[in-house]
Amino acid sequence: MIEAVGLTKRYGDKTAVYNLSFQVRPGAVTGFLGPNGSGKSTTMRMILGLDNPSSGQVTIGGYPYRKLPNAPRQVGALLDAKAVHGGRAARNHLLCLAQLSGIPARRVDEVLGVVGLQDVARKRSKGFSLGMGQRLGIAAALLGDPQVLLFDEPVNGLDPEGILWVRNLMKALAAEGRTVFVSSHLMSEMALTADHLIVIGRGQLLADMSIKEFISANSADFARVRTPDTDPQLREKLSSALTEAGGHVLPEQDGGLRVTGLPLPRISDIAHDTDVRLWELSPHQASLEEAYMRMTQGAVDYRSTIDQKAGLQQPLPPGAQPPMPVPGQGQPGWYAPPPPQQGGQPFPVPQGQPQAGPYGAPGAAPAPGAGAPNPYAPQAPYAPQPPQAPAQPAAPGAPAPASSAPAADPNKPEDAR
Repeated sequence: MIEAVGLTKRYGDKTAVYNLSFQVRPGAVTGFLGPNGSGKSTTMRMILGLDNPSSGQVTIGGYPYRKLPNAPRQVGALLDAKAVHGGRAARNHLLCLAQLSGIPARRVDEVLGVVGLQDVARKRSKGFSLGMGQRLGIAAALLGDPQVLLFDEPVNGLDPEGILWVRNLMKALAAEGRTVFVSSHLMSEMALTADHLIVIGRGQLLADMSIKEFISANSADFARVRTPDTDPQLREKLSSALTEAGGHVLPEQDGGLRVTGLPLPRISDIAHDTDVRLWELSPHQASLEEAYMRMTQGAVDYRSTIDQKAGLQQPLPPGAQPPMPVPGQGQPGWYAPPPPQQGGQPFPVPQGQPQAGPYGAPGAAPAPGAGAPNPYAPQAPYAPQPPQAPAQPAAPGAPAPASSAPAADPNKPEDAR
């Protein structure tokens, strides 16, 4: 079990953690949540003895980490997946850790198989992806088969199959009676993995309870009711009846009603008694993300603002007009038209002829480029010309017929004519 009592850590004039007290019990996955800069990493470093608290204390099994005999055999941790020499192979990295803690070498091959890195055990870790580095860090945490495990963002960089594997691994470790302490920003994953939550903000404890209690305490469940859109009077009639019965009704933008203070069977009975037909009656339970955002909205240190683009746009030259907005731009299904070629037209259009329609209607202008020689068209093969009949002598006084054949060059030799 991990126990912190009055834990405080100051860096100069900045207080990272202030008077923090909590317990992480065995047999359950405890999620550690908080905004960026809330002190989660500092707290985990103090648990592992990497940082000394300014006041207070934190113990593991009743002892500070530095006083645990052979601590790697009792506590496994993953705080930084990049804490490995890039030129060292994955197996050699784990083998060094095992030899320092008196762990047999066969355990190295076992954990490599658990995390799925047995095929790349001989490769250098500098070529590993982010997800492979996470798997190697998890293998290092499992090396001593410890009873206490701490993970900081263990699913960072993993694919969906790897995320599912980590989730099942955490649950299996907790089911064996181990203490599992997990820090993460993925609310959806925490909702599926953690049994208990510890939430801090600006270094102070905000919540220490189960997930169900946390969601129930920081959100309001409601029922969604929808009546036929063709008759708004039915919606107003039902809203009045629900209000008279003690419910609180809020209209939604899509025409539905958000009802609180009444259970679903009671809402159905009221709609039946008022002769109002329902298109929808469904319960809505807040998610862990909604409850978390509601609780920590006042403890967030880094907030984004709308980009005003002030001073970034180039001033227009004198006499220039601002560009006109394109109709339909930004709407679903809108695509920018192809840029026109030189001359302002995508294709040359013959002068004096109507332009062809988009689907080539009958009677439209010929296709673009019709009538013009195509320089890329294949040339017809050469065919010899048939011999011509001898010319008949012309009648006396008749003009000589024009011939398309070029005249023979008297300067060429006879065999070249």
